[in-house]
Amino acid sequence: MLALNLPEYPIKVKDIEGKKFIFDDIRRQYIALTPEEWVRQHFVHFLIRHKGYSQSLMGNEVLVNLHNQKKRCDTVVYNNQLQPLMIIEYKAPEVKISQAVFNQICRYNIVLKVNYLVVSNGLQHYCCELDYTTQQYKFLLDIPTYSQLKNEIE
Repeated sequence: MLALNLPEYPIKVKDIEGKKFIFDDIRRQYIALTPEEWVRQHFVHFLIRHKGYSQSLMGNEVLVNLHNQKKRCDTVVYNNQLQPLMIIEYKAPEVKISQAVFNQICRYNIVLKVNYLVVSNGLQHYCCELDYTTQQYKFLLDIPTYSQLKNEIE
């Protein structure tokens, strides 16, 4: 797989009937190794090991009901009361981050109403903070640490 703009970690990959699978620590199972899953696993480990996020307060493939349609958020980060704080959308490294990707994550946020949206293809990462009072958003220079997320809502 392609080298990403994320720190390396001890990857657990196995071959099952000629197909590669990668271990997802959050779902605690092996998942088909696709380019998007490669990005997800690296990004999740980056958040846990370098940004202080708790594995137990993260969910992968979180189901949301949007206008009577079931959609799946790639990753959702929660606080200790299990209120969503951040939605993360992953794309394969060859997929360009476009307005359509941001539109997708914004649709999920109609349901979850988080303060942070993150989009990554493993090479480029974008994080924006939403301000519901002023109805504005701003792009951040870096992904916030988990304590920065918590401090803003407490």
